[in-house]
Amino acid sequence: MDDVQNGHDDRRIPIDQVGVTDLRYPIVVLDRQREKQQTVAKLTMSVNLPHHFKGTHMSRFIEVLNEHRGEVTMRTLPTILRELKGRLQAESARIEVLFPYFLERAAPASGARALMDYECSFVGEANASDADFVLGVRVPVTSLCPCSKTISDYGAHNQRGFITTEVRSARSAGGEPALIWIEELVQLAEGSASAPVYPLLKRADERHVTMQAYDNPVFVEDMVRNVAVRLQDDPRVAWFQVHAVNHESIHNHSAFARLEWRRSDATKSAPIGDAQKQLDGVAVVAVVTSHGSGGETAHK
Repeated sequence: MDDVQNGHDDRRIPIDQVGVTDLRYPIVVLDRQREKQQTVAKLTMSVNLPHHFKGTHMSRFIEVLNEHRGEVTMRTLPTILRELKGRLQAESARIEVLFPYFLERAAPASGARALMDYECSFVGEANASDADFVLGVRVPVTSLCPCSKTISDYGAHNQRGFITTEVRSARSAGGEPALIWIEELVQLAEGSASAPVYPLLKRADERHVTMQAYDNPVFVEDMVRNVAVRLQDDPRVAWFQVHAVNHESIHNHSAFARLEWRRSDATKSAPIGDAQKQLDGVAVVAVVTSHGSGGETAHK
């Protein structure tokens, strides 16, 4: 049969990414306690397309994935990316893997146990000379407003928020990335907020969490800075981005903060194609306030 995709295109326009998306597939990921965990992922797989090719071969993405369905982790993504480039005659390849990850959590007072899900992501990219891997974890948390607590006769407004942390591992002299566990990023996010969110709480637990949050008020800026301090002190981390959002309980908006940091001596772990200046510090990028700039209820 004619290979139409492999035909010549005379418009001389290369394509940055072409591939398959919204693909649901069962995968196995590393589990710190149980070694491995089965889950179902949504994947996007792509390669670049040189200007002289009319199209790519979509079926080959599925073929490569099917050969590696036993495990999709930082240990196997480099091989998957290398095979995508080879099978599709591409210079670069990228894969995004979004999946729920489950942990059994115990309530703080009663000890009642139930499963809690966390939204996680793997993003891998490879070109002719380098490969990149980023782990992302989105964690629900409780935050209580320090300003509200200070100015109120009693009580303080609190809300559910989310802390999303993305990390790029430092590499050894042999080029191997350091292993950072999903569980570690969950624990870090929860410890940076006013209190964790639990899947199952009895009355004694609700009392505990309510008072815990009241004793640990944090702004959205505090949460991203708390995460940043811990990650900067971890030599396994070459780069990170942390984004926190509070779904405000008494305002008609959400508040957020985001920061990005890169270790100055981690140039080997810089993202592919990144021309950004090497940073050795953090900066809060943006925060939504109640009345624009200078409002009384800013920094909720």
